Amino acid sequence: MLKDVVVPTALYHLTVAEALEAGTLASPFMAWLWHEGRPIASTKLVDGHGVCDIASWASQQAVAPATGSPATVPHTVSVIICTRDRPEQLDRCLATLAGQTFQPHEVLVVDNASSTTETAEVVSRHGHIYLREDRAGLSHARNAGIAAASGTIVAFTDDDTVLHPDWLLRLEAAFDTDHVWAATGLVIPAELRTEAQCIFELGWSFGHGFVRKDYDANYYQKTRMRGTPTWEFGAGASMAFRRDIFNKIGLFDPHLGAGASGCSEDSEIWYRILRAGGLCRYEPASVLYHFHRADMAGLKKQIRAYMRGHVVALWIQYRKSSDIGNLRRLLISLPRYYLRKVCRRILHGITVPTCTLGDEIAGYFSGLHHIVKNHRSL
Repeated sequence: MLKDVVVPTALYHLTVAEALEAGTLASPFMAWLWHEGRPIASTKLVDGHGVCDIASWASQQAVAPATGSPATVPHTVSVIICTRDRPEQLDRCLATLAGQTFQPHEVLVVDNASSTTETAEVVSRHGHIYLREDRAGLSHARNAGIAAASGTIVAFTDDDTVLHPDWLLRLEAAFDTDHVWAATGLVIPAELRTEAQCIFELGWSFGHGFVRKDYDANYYQKTRMRGTPTWEFGAGASMAFRRDIFNKIGLFDPHLGAGASGCSEDSEIWYRILRAGGLCRYEPASVLYHFHRADMAGLKKQIRAYMRGHVVALWIQYRKSSDIGNLRRLLISLPRYYLRKVCRRILHGITVPTCTLGDEIAGYFSGLHHIVKNHRSL
């Protein structure tokens, strides 16, 4: 058990009125404050001591600016879910997709070489389109879905999510100008019942704040010398693209993603969008809930994969763009970052920011090994 996190951690989703009435909440907890159907702030108390004056906190929160409204003539949206041998999670996700206030034009479930027929049976029961992709790797599965999609917008979510009823409505509304090529949404934990889930949310959260953010070619130019941090744009569990932009920039890189190097197929394609002059938008009004890995073994494996994929993505981005900032992050910034974390762990012991340090470093070196081994094909 870590000294600075206590589990289980209660999750609260409160309107401003509910928070004001609640008064105080006891630790451990995490809370999200909602206004007019969207989250505007969050707070936490996870050290196991005392109470939080949730009413005072709620009264101090400024209401977030209004976000986009659905287009006068809405886009047609194809929702793509890639899955492998997780029929129960898929069934749960599809059930919440049926309750969307904005219904998709079509739903395509890409079965990435599942070992049983259960996935096909779940998809058939929900009445959606079933696709089989036998080449292992999330990028192959995503690309198969794009090839079959007919909507003007292609939206992705994962099988280990449940969707807020307005998830797709708000995500589609983010494309309110032709300059927006891609959009991501806010990902909130569906549960925090184990130490592993709490560690992930506190140290690796998919959430990136409650204010809409736009990232464009100007942002790329300002950040390219240090490695444009496209991993901060959102999460692949909640993202969407204009269908025609894939004709301009290409599909997901099959060397990246689960089943290949590990991850970062999403951030790499956002990087290409910025280089091509497009705009990526983070739209926190579009909300879904993600089930983090529940056990420490799964969390450790995930963190190693994240860092391996990140390292390989930096190399691929350098090879495609010649942007030296990617090499700088790969060979200078990341080693410095890990040296600081090693010092912090020596001085302060094992805390949330340093508890996955060994797996992060292992993933980093695994990524370097992957580059050396496969440099001719990357």
